[in-house]
Parts: sequence; structure tokens; C-alpha cells
Amino acid sequence: MTRLVLFDIDGTLVHTGGAGVKAFAKVFASEFNLPKGTEQMKFAGRTDVSLVREFFRLNDIAPSQENFARFFERYVFWLDHLLAQSRTEECPGIRAFLRDLRALPQPPLVGLLTGNIRLGAEIKLRHFGLWEEFTMGAFADDHEDRDQIAHVARQRAARLLREEIPGHEVVVIGDTTLDIRCGRAIGAKVIAVATGGHEFAQLKAAAPDWVVNDLTELRAEEVAGR
Repeated sequence: MTRLVLFDIDGTLVHTGGAGVKAFAKVFASEFNLPKGTEQMKFAGRTDVSLVREFFRLNDIAPSQENFARFFERYVFWLDHLLAQSRTEECPGIRAFLRDLRALPQPPLVGLLTGNIRLGAEIKLRHFGLWEEFTMGAFADDHEDRDQIAHVARQRAARLLREEIPGHEVVVIGDTTLDIRCGRAIGAKVIAVATGGHEFAQLKAAAPDWVVNDLTELRAEEVAGR
């Protein structure tokens, strides 16, 4: 029986019209005078902190606490601003899937497992009216490495439920092979959805428990083991 379901955000729950990447670029240009700062970077499946660290490394900027704080203070401003100007959309089937999970006789705890910083995740999901759908989450603020964020998510959920949650009672849902890997890092089952960073064949080759074009192809009862 599944007791915890953890969702990635970008490409899994929503598409922000590139607002996150654009916000990164705005900060790189306005705060660090590097208008082409995102050109060498790949964002899919990455954590915000690891991306900023890579930017600092590529441009010989000290990865100091002050520089990280400087970056993220401006990033959340630009993210909120750019979301309002972007063409955004929810991924197919998300609201119905969340509704059906809640409607189960013994609904699992539903949370977030994301490479976004917490405030960035909140800004994105509030834009869609989805933030309140999630009871808990783990974020890039918790750890720079996505696999370790998965461990934090399971531990945080266990504290809420006041008992341990074995890996096989967890389902991780994401759109990249990195999501599959972080799910496996905690022994979880994994649903790979081809709505974002990686194509169906690439996801399938990484051997998740389910691979679907989108969440309209799965029933909550099947995922929850009911």
C-alpha cells in the first residue's frame, strides 16, 4: 500500500513557459553582468542550488553564502514577475489525479519532491492555485543533491505520520531520468511522465515502474495499491 506520493513540479505538474529559466537569466544579467549566463546550462531535472553553483563555477564567481543569497533574493522577484507574463499551463490530468488520490478510503500523504527552492516552488504553484494541494515537501533549500532531497522528503513525511515509511510505500512522480534516479535512491516506486524534460523512450529505458504519456493514463487506485 502506498502511504506517500511525491511530485516533481516543472514538467510534471506544470509548465511555466520558461519563466524559471528566464528568471535565472535576468539575475545573471542584472546582478552579475553576464547576459548570456544560461547558454551553457541544462536545467531539466536539476536543483536550483546546483545550477547557481555551476553558473558561479563557469564564470569564476565565488560560491559564497552572500552570492547565493544575492542570487535567490532577486530570482524570486523575477520569477513572480515573469510568471505573470508567460504562457503557462498545467500538465494533463494533474487535478483529477490529485482529487482521486484524496478520495481514496485511506489516502496517501501527498507532497513535493523538487529541485526548486521552497519559495520558488510556492510562487510557481500559487500561480496555478495548486500550492495548497500538497501537505509537505522537500526542496533545494534542504539539500543541493536531488537524491538527498528525496531522503529529506521521506524523513519529513515520517515525522508527520509519526512512524517510519519504507521505500516501497513511497511513489515518486517525475518527468526526467533524474527523477527516476532520486526515487530509486530511497527505494521508492517511480512514475515517469513524458510531459516535460525527457521523451517517453528515454524514460522507459531508465526502467521506472510506470511510464506514461501523462497522468490521464493512470488511475489513483492503481498507483496507491488499493
